[in-house]
Amino acid sequence: MTPLLDFHTHRPDAERAIISVDPRRFDPRPGLWYSVGYHPWDVVDQLGEESFELLRQCSRHPQVLAIGETGLDALKGADMAIQEAVCARHLSLAATVGKPVVVHSVRTARQILDLRRKMHLDNVTLAVHGMRGNEHVARMYLDAGCYLSFGIRFNPAALRIMRHDRLLIETDDSAATIDEVATAVSSALGMSDNELKEMVAANLGRLFVLS
Repeated sequence: MTPLLDFHTHRPDAERAIISVDPRRFDPRPGLWYSVGYHPWDVVDQLGEESFELLRQCSRHPQVLAIGETGLDALKGADMAIQEAVCARHLSLAATVGKPVVVHSVRTARQILDLRRKMHLDNVTLAVHGMRGNEHVARMYLDAGCYLSFGIRFNPAALRIMRHDRLLIETDDSAATIDEVATAVSSALGMSDNELKEMVAANLGRLFVLS
């Protein structure tokens, strides 16, 4: 496998990246890597069983490394009860196929961790993408064994308390390249771009081997 660097992107042709795709639009290209899931913004009502069967089929594809993105959003999307039900199905599937979960979380850190705990799925690895919360939110996730992925915009205080073995970077849907993100994050941490990239690549390799 080519060393991965970009944990989460929506660019359909991205290399060295995990491309996040809705199962209904999953059409893998050779040599690329994916995560599959129903974004909470796209969940306006409870999904039918056929939608989850499609997700299950996609999740077993050899180019799919993770489940998601999925999660909870307090500001956008369906009623929270529906979001939680859909997120729970993703967590359950991740436990079955042995893959990590790409988490979308907006003001819902405690709810997501509580949901995993109530489902007795602490063995499911969560990787929170687009981390912009403060150091208290970051520490809550880290204490629960999560990975955190930072994009071009981030809270420097949260980045400073990061465990280096849990740090990821991403482009998401921004115009920034992954090299630009790496430069911003490495500068904030006081390390070189190459040091950061080697660390992130090692973290991604460990995430997908161990999960």
